[in-house]
Amino acid sequence: HILDTGLLILFWLLVKHLRIIGGQNCDDEERLYHVRLQSNNGTQEIPCGGSLIHPEWILTAAHCWNSETTTAKLGVHPRTATQDKQIIQHNPVIYVDQSHQQHDIMLLKLQRPVRNIHPVRLPRCNNRITIGATVQLAGAGSTITGPNNLRCEINIEVVRIKSLFLSGDSGGGVVFNKKIYGVIAGSGKDYAFQNPVISMVVCEYMEWISKTIGLK
Repeated sequence: HILDTGLLILFWLLVKHLRIIGGQNCDDEERLYHVRLQSNNGTQEIPCGGSLIHPEWILTAAHCWNSETTTAKLGVHPRTATQDKQIIQHNPVIYVDQSHQQHDIMLLKLQRPVRNIHPVRLPRCNNRITIGATVQLAGAGSTITGPNNLRCEINIEVVRIKSLFLSGDSGGGVVFNKKIYGVIAGSGKDYAFQNPVISMVVCEYMEWISKTIGLK
């Protein structure tokens, strides 16, 4: 069966702000496009992930945006990489459907293009993720691994979701065959829990993505 909905569900063990428990350190050549986003409204900081999909564009979850200050850190992996820190100054582009409802998926434009990082490839939507497929997630890892240690988890089972159930926010990418097929969405619970993770299906938004970043 093919996932033909805007959401997919992934079973995963989570901790605060979707930090991977277990998993393994990403290889030095893995997930170079992973972006760390930090939003600050003056009283609260919201950490999120994102994925560089174009030299000037980050794909992430809409709940990661804060109107005060959002900073993108690129080149966070591997540890030896040269980091590029940019404050997001352009207005976010959030998907809004025909019923004027916002979806938890967003594009952020960088102030200057990234030259030394290859963006993640966009999906081939004629070859979507099937039920039972194994996908890869990445995140900051538990706090004991250190702030710059990107963690990968590859044993994630994909199943169909029939109703909206959000839990465990991140904004990071769900990768299959080295292409981004999902963006982690969630409700922003601030404690450790074991629950399904919901991901926005990138293929359902490809027309909007392509138009926004200038692919067509």
